[in-house]
Amino acid sequence: MAVKIKRTSAVGSLSITPLIDVVFLLLIFFLVSSRFSEEERELDLNLPSVSEALPASAQPAEMVINVDEQGRYYIDGAFRQPEQVEQILSRAKANNPLTQTVVIRADRKSDWEPVAIAIGICKKVGIHDFTATIDEN
Repeated sequence: MAVKIKRTSAVGSLSITPLIDVVFLLLIFFLVSSRFSEEERELDLNLPSVSEALPASAQPAEMVINVDEQGRYYIDGAFRQPEQVEQILSRAKANNPLTQTVVIRADRKSDWEPVAIAIGICKKVGIHDFTATIDEN
């Protein structure tokens, strides 16, 4: 016995003309955009070279200030007075005005006053990207 499928009026009135228009528009868009990218690569330019410049993507190393249990400051393994810390941080800020970061590491037996002073020095020289941690070792 054959099964009869009743056709509705919605299937008969479905027009694919707008879909064809969209496909052609997408095809034109991709052809035009790929042509522009080829033209930029085809330009023969003699770019200037600089021997002293660093790449723009190089991030400065973060400054680490260590505070021992007596509240003394150490930068790069050397003992520093608070005035010296301020000078070092202001120099680092001048070299990297937007991206300089500071990590303040304190011994867990130290007071918070030297850490607060180091944070104050960071704010004074204009470094706002800093973190303060307590070393658990």
